[in-house]
Amino acid sequence: MRYFFHIGYKGTNYKGWQRHPYGVNVQETIEACLSRILKMPVAIVGCGRTDAGVHASQFFFHLDVAQPWEFDMLFRLNKVLPPDIAIFDIIPMEGLPHARFDAIKRSYDYFIHTYKDPFLSNASALYLVRDLNLDAMKTAAALLPLYQDYRSFCITPDEQDSTICRISEASWFADSTGDRLRFQISANRFLSRMIRIIVGKLLLVGTGSLSLSEFESYLAAENAPKALTPAYPQGLYLSKVTYPFLDLAPRSSLSAIFQHQNTTDWQ
Repeated sequence: MRYFFHIGYKGTNYKGWQRHPYGVNVQETIEACLSRILKMPVAIVGCGRTDAGVHASQFFFHLDVAQPWEFDMLFRLNKVLPPDIAIFDIIPMEGLPHARFDAIKRSYDYFIHTYKDPFLSNASALYLVRDLNLDAMKTAAALLPLYQDYRSFCITPDEQDSTICRISEASWFADSTGDRLRFQISANRFLSRMIRIIVGKLLLVGTGSLSLSEFESYLAAENAPKALTPAYPQGLYLSKVTYPFLDLAPRSSLSAIFQHQNTTDWQ
């Protein structure tokens, strides 16, 4: 039987979602707790990967078991997991839907604050910059859905089966003071570090270090960036994953403090 687990996590203490031997990761942490509860080895499949230090206010993984458990798994798993990983829902599925391959849209938020604030240090990316040209950044972001090949925004393009990503929306917002910025982007898929690379380039557009025409030349594959410098990881959240058969609202309780602001606070 297959179950989908709806979860969220704060990525500060983890070297990303994916299981690997180079440090503590979210997948291995959850598998260890499930193995302890079920008293057998467990392997789970996530809806994607997140880099070290990146958060997920919504994430899904699936787990196959021979027989349904007869206890409150939601309560028991949350009890043994560390405080920075939360299980929101456990959903029994018909058939064998795939947490990764069946997702049709993934949405991310990237948060920036432009002043030093100790309470935002692990929840938002600090960029001490003044007078960003937000209009230019919005114009550049509006170009993203017009192009599909993101080879120029991938650190390891030759390792990818494809560099085609269909971005459906990309927008910048600022709060009423202009001190906090929010970038939202959605697509069917993303390449490794692609969003953070895009944010880094859009910030260059905002400071005037990169022109709109040069930014678009990267998108059109007419020109390749001289350097790919990803934006800081702590500002990035996987915030929504959508399936044809499952479309749950994210739980805001795991989001950064300022994500509790009303949508109308961001303009």
